[in-house]
Amino acid sequence: MGSRVFVNGRIYVSIIPKRIVDSILVINGRVVFAGKRSEAIDLGKRFSAEIIDLNNKVVLPGFIDTHLHLDGIGSYLNTLDLRDVRSIRELKERLKRYYEEKRDLKWIIGRGWDQELFEEKRWPTRWDLDEVVSDKPVILTRVCGHAAVLNTRAMELTGLLSEYSQDVVRNERGEATGIVRENALSKAKSIMREDLSEADFEKYMLDAMNYAASLGVTAVGFVSCDPLSLKILFRLRERTRFPVRVRIYLSPGSDPSGQDTSMLELVKRIGLRRGFGDDFMRILGFKIIADGSLGARTAWLSKPYSDDPGTSGYPTISREALEKLVTEINKLGMQLAIHAIGDKTLDMVLDIYSSLGNTKAARHRIEHASVVRDDQLIRLRDLSPVLVVQPHFVVTDWWAMNRLGVERIKWLYRFRDFIINKIPMSISTDSPVEPLNPWETVYAAVTRGEFDNIPYYHYTRDQVLSIEEALHYYTTGSAYALGEEYSLGDLSEGKYADFVVVDRDPFETPREKIREIKNLATIVSGEIVYASKSDVLTML
Repeated sequence: MGSRVFVNGRIYVSIIPKRIVDSILVINGRVVFAGKRSEAIDLGKRFSAEIIDLNNKVVLPGFIDTHLHLDGIGSYLNTLDLRDVRSIRELKERLKRYYEEKRDLKWIIGRGWDQELFEEKRWPTRWDLDEVVSDKPVILTRVCGHAAVLNTRAMELTGLLSEYSQDVVRNERGEATGIVRENALSKAKSIMREDLSEADFEKYMLDAMNYAASLGVTAVGFVSCDPLSLKILFRLRERTRFPVRVRIYLSPGSDPSGQDTSMLELVKRIGLRRGFGDDFMRILGFKIIADGSLGARTAWLSKPYSDDPGTSGYPTISREALEKLVTEINKLGMQLAIHAIGDKTLDMVLDIYSSLGNTKAARHRIEHASVVRDDQLIRLRDLSPVLVVQPHFVVTDWWAMNRLGVERIKWLYRFRDFIINKIPMSISTDSPVEPLNPWETVYAAVTRGEFDNIPYYHYTRDQVLSIEEALHYYTTGSAYALGEEYSLGDLSEGKYADFVVVDRDPFETPREKIREIKNLATIVSGEIVYASKSDVLTML
């Protein structure tokens, strides 16, 4: 990496407080000066710096998406897209077309359906899929990633057809319907992945990273990283420069009882510590899933679901097993990131974090924190874990008031309350659950569904964020979540030169138009890793 001067831009060095300059000087990947053009060029000449004209474009710090699934994004980009399917009939039609095009595949894989959108008003079944594909295994994952429908062939190959558990849904006749959830879904995916080649996974990872860069995401938190994904990332890192920074949160093991902690045991044996890696690939900690999703009614609530009083959801790991994992990971000095969507799960996580005594100092995280009671706000304020939230859930979960009822809807996605209570917060997407495009997420944060006819907007509009807040917690807030606020999050002197060039100023864009903002170029460590057109940036 050499020296570059980027001039003639409207450069937001930081969002809160707002600092704007027209030029920056980058040396060896870091910002060494941010200020006036004349001074930047004069300093740049001393280092024989290239001069790049920003052509009066708007520049913002790069987005840091602290919770996503690189392997899932790569798979999503290379398999059947079922997002926005409006009926089981349409799902079957898409599956048929895809199957006819991909007859050489061992598995037919898809993702993105949501039964709440289906005109049939029911979940799909294995018999629906069998009508289209019966000779090859099919696994179609729900948009939330916590449930899927498998055809009969896939149910047989995974052994789930004869498995009796709360995660294998059966009808009134006791027959497995093909709907599997949580741990049963994890088992199915694990078996499916065995039939994919390492070349497939390399392509998935590279496609996902390049896709992130194209959208203006300059650093990612890859959560639930399994041994195969880690192996592929190490292999890729040996021979290529990543287009984005990857921060890794490992999956400790596949057994919900907490007994099979193979990755954790390996980390303990070799003495791996937090921060192992380099500027572009670094291991930070472990991600633990403690419950499911609201969409699948598997998030663990303190009271039954309003639209299904027969269930309150359930934890995906016992309290004893979670305590054991948390204690061991904390002793290693690794960062914890625990998935907790339901308020009952949050109670369990808060109790365990309280017993550690170092939650704030260690930057331990809570992923999602979707349903939060008033009394839990006080505990969160005192404990100060980092809450890693996903504002686009507000738009996607338009049906949420059915699940929670009017009384509890004010507990949902309490982003402004987190800020008021000074609870550390990071904005992310959980992609491919939600779109990776940051502007879709920012739009959801600043509109709260006002322009999307979200039924509970009027009950929760007090949680709307300003554009400044949304961008701040998507950059500086996210850098804090990774423990790298001294290197990432804004463009002040000494930090990495990670920034994006966009087609309009978000601070001068009406809220309802925010999602229309386009990323024109992405720069990481001063290097152009994506440009929508060759003339976006001009050499002088």
